[in-house]
Amino acid sequence: MSTPSMDDTLAAGGLPVITPPDLVNDATFVYHVDLFLVALLACVVVSRLPQAIALFSSSDWYNGHFFRYVPYRRSTTIVQALKATHPPPMKGQWSEDSHSSATSHTSASSKLKRLDKHGAQIVPIYPTHIASCMRILRPIIAPLRARIVPGYSVAQFLIMTIYFWVLTYASFYKSNLFLEADRTGWVAIAQLPFIFALSQKNNLLGWLMGVGYEKLNFLHRFAGRLIVLAANIHSIHYFYVWSLTGTFEQNIRRPESLSGLVALICVDMIFFFSTSFWRQKAYNIFLVTHIIGFILVLPAAYLHKVAMAPYVFTCAGIMGFDLLFRLVKSRIHTATIRPISQLDLTRVEVHGINAGWRAGQHVRLRVLSMGMGWWGWTEIHPFTIASMSGGQEGLVLMCKKTGSWTKKLYEIAKEGGYTEGGVGRDIKVMIEGPYGGPGHTIFASFSGAVFVVGGGGITFALSAVQDLVQKDMKGQSRLKIIELIWVVQDPASLVPLLPTFTTLVQQSVFTPLHISVYYTRAAVGKFPFPPDFHHPGVSLAPGRPRIGKVIDSTLCRAVSLGSGIKDKERIMGLVVGVCGPVELADDVVNAVGSVEPTRRDQVGGIEVHEEVFGW
Repeated sequence: MSTPSMDDTLAAGGLPVITPPDLVNDATFVYHVDLFLVALLACVVVSRLPQAIALFSSSDWYNGHFFRYVPYRRSTTIVQALKATHPPPMKGQWSEDSHSSATSHTSASSKLKRLDKHGAQIVPIYPTHIASCMRILRPIIAPLRARIVPGYSVAQFLIMTIYFWVLTYASFYKSNLFLEADRTGWVAIAQLPFIFALSQKNNLLGWLMGVGYEKLNFLHRFAGRLIVLAANIHSIHYFYVWSLTGTFEQNIRRPESLSGLVALICVDMIFFFSTSFWRQKAYNIFLVTHIIGFILVLPAAYLHKVAMAPYVFTCAGIMGFDLLFRLVKSRIHTATIRPISQLDLTRVEVHGINAGWRAGQHVRLRVLSMGMGWWGWTEIHPFTIASMSGGQEGLVLMCKKTGSWTKKLYEIAKEGGYTEGGVGRDIKVMIEGPYGGPGHTIFASFSGAVFVVGGGGITFALSAVQDLVQKDMKGQSRLKIIELIWVVQDPASLVPLLPTFTTLVQQSVFTPLHISVYYTRAAVGKFPFPPDFHHPGVSLAPGRPRIGKVIDSTLCRAVSLGSGIKDKERIMGLVVGVCGPVELADDVVNAVGSVEPTRRDQVGGIEVHEEVFGW
């Protein structure tokens, strides 16, 4: 709703009006502010470049982009004992005696070696490890990770503060908001490309920085609120002036004013329906209004002021790039769905896809079945992949019953008949992805790993641990110890996954794996396990885990095992992965922050990878 600037106005004699030297061209000034923001982002990308380069030393670099199917090849690695104290396991078999305790497991692993199918010893090829920060900067990492409010760290608050003051400077520098309104209009439109770049699933900015789009969502929301604020200040100024002069009706009828009004309505609609109430109670309304609003705001902004075309076309290009890659990354396959009553979820198995993702990544699932209702096919939901890439199972998802859509999926799974794997049925699904994941972080490059997950977050841990165990068998992992902590409400949740846990513990020949399951509620009915439950490598206990103690214990053992046959040069750090509700992630971050600096430096630093539930 801006009026022509002084630069665009001609004097009565046809001569251009000269802009006084103390005034600033709003469009040019805001453009240079955008360049400053791009420079800041470039500094972050450059700081992450060493980790990005290190990724090419691992087999992870060509995964995580596009799904595919590859013929399954069973591992041909043979484990052979160096001494006759234990009979050497046969190909594809594992001795459980060496897993009775972590100590005996460690002792046994030092007496084993890897052989290929020809009997030759496999030479380990470990991935390059690059820490996320230099040692000199480690003391400030814990304070930056600390939570100000649930789900928001000091680092995130600092980023939002810097962004806020940059835009505040752009709005007030040699500009009076009470007398001039063009500046805030330019500030609003100039930030739209950042909003679009931060919101797209195929996020080039996130890919360069090594973080998923969901990790940048906090900045997308904050920047969006600032755009809404700037757009409303810009508009209210004109509404007020027109009302004072009695020309409101005359001016609002002008084509450029009407298009500006449409743009204002769009951004306000997007803001209103993006509040937590709508995201949590009516996600589809939030999604539809977002799509409609962003589609309409671009042509409206262009018609409002043609000079805004570069920003409008940039946004359209970012959106078009994302839509193209969503199409390329989408696959339609037949999936088998099975109800898992103990976990209150639906297991989705897509055998037509078995490779192309990294541990910890997620997909967007659309079910193409009338059993989901007339409009069920229009909904698409994210789920973390629960299987490893290249495995025999294919792509496996575990869809927890948390809303009407997942409840319908569970019900139609129960209606299926008996198949080879139990009750289930086949349906058509569309799989889009993979997205998110560890980014530039290579779990296998660390000396120790701790995974803390809650409820349905076990899908993240299953995929990661399966991948690490298989890499360790091939000599492609530095890990010396893996700890998995799973917090559930009901101890019966362990029943369907106990065979999987058992297999993982048996296969972790060279790297000790211990799985601890904690339940927070008393069992309903008969307890699913005997009172003296004991299983090699798996423990079950009531209450909540002492995360700090587990991290400290894992750190000590990683350091003590550093002089073993793996990675004799130095310890390469500890990675802590967490997947679950915000409260669990905050507890894990606090536990990591409480580790003494000397202990942290002993292990080579501690890095945290978070996957948090919620919108």
